[in-house]
Amino acid sequence: MNENIVVDIARQAIYVVIKASAPMLLTSLVIGLIISILQTVTSIQEQTLTFVPKLIAVFLILILCGGWILNSMKDYMIELFSNFSYYINNL
Repeated sequence: MNENIVVDIARQAIYVVIKASAPMLLTSLVIGLIISILQTVTSIQEQTLTFVPKLIAVFLILILCGGWILNSMKDYMIELFSNFSYYINNL
């Protein structure tokens, strides 16, 4: 397998990881920003206040987008395994 194939596989894997983690990360970012704005407005400086809403929001997004995330990962693995003979032949 030459280095171009390895780089392509790694690039696709990184893309799938970013695509799969984006909904949860963006949700956590938005919830954290909203709570920090509320903390600034109300002068509440409790650092642990953002933990529970972020946790609940990430779990909800995981429930809503979990099927899509698993399908994305499944499609990548099927593509990877179906091209396995191509990778072996290009050693």
